[in-house]
Amino acid sequence: MSTITIALSKGRIFDETLPMLEAAGIVPSENPETSRKLIIGTNRDDVRLIIVRATDVPTYVQHGAADLGVAGKDVLLEHGGANLYQPLDLEIAQCRLMVATRADFDYAAAVGRGARLRVATKYVNSAREHFAAKGVHIDLIKLYGSMELAPLVGLSDVIVDLVSTGGTLKANNLVAVEHILDVSSRLVVNQAAYKLKRNKLAPIFDAFKHAMHHHHAH
Repeated sequence: MSTITIALSKGRIFDETLPMLEAAGIVPSENPETSRKLIIGTNRDDVRLIIVRATDVPTYVQHGAADLGVAGKDVLLEHGGANLYQPLDLEIAQCRLMVATRADFDYAAAVGRGARLRVATKYVNSAREHFAAKGVHIDLIKLYGSMELAPLVGLSDVIVDLVSTGGTLKANNLVAVEHILDVSSRLVVNQAAYKLKRNKLAPIFDAFKHAMHHHHAH
C-alpha cells in the first residue's frame, strides 16, 4: 500500500526526468528503451515506475493506478486534468503548439475572408479552442501521428502540432503560421495519494524542485 508508483512515457520525458529521479535517490533498475517491461523497479523497494504512452499518463494518475507522473501540458489540456494536482512545472521537454500549413497556402487571407478551414490534429480540444477564440469556423480531422502529411496530400488546409526545432516542418515544406501555446512537462499527482502518502511524496517533490533549479542554473 505504501509503494509509490510513478508513470512516465518513453523518450524525451523519461530522459529529462531521469536526473530529477536521481536527485530524489531513485534509480531505475532497467532502461525502458531497451527493456520490454512495462513495470520497472528501482533501487528503492517502495518506488516503481510504469511506462505508459504519453497521452495515458494523466489517466493512470487520475484513477490512482499511479501516484504521480510526468505529462506534457498539451496532453493535460486534452485530458482536462480532472482529479489531478499539478504542483510543479518541471520546465522539461519544451516545445510549442502551433498552426502550420503548406508554404504556398495563404493562411492570413483564408482567415481574413472567413473561409472554413480543415484542421488536422491530434490535439482536437486545443485546436477547437484556439480557432473558436479567433472566430474561425473549422472542420476537425483527428489524426494520431504524421500530421505533416495532411496538408501535403489535401486532407487538410492546416495542422495543429507540437514543434520543437521546426526541422520536421521544414523537411516537408510546411511553415508555422501561428503560435498557440508554449508546452512543457509537469508533475501530476493523484489527489488521494497527495493526502494519504504526503510524507513519502514530499521528499520526492522537493528533490525534483531542487534538481530543476540546479538544472536551469547550468
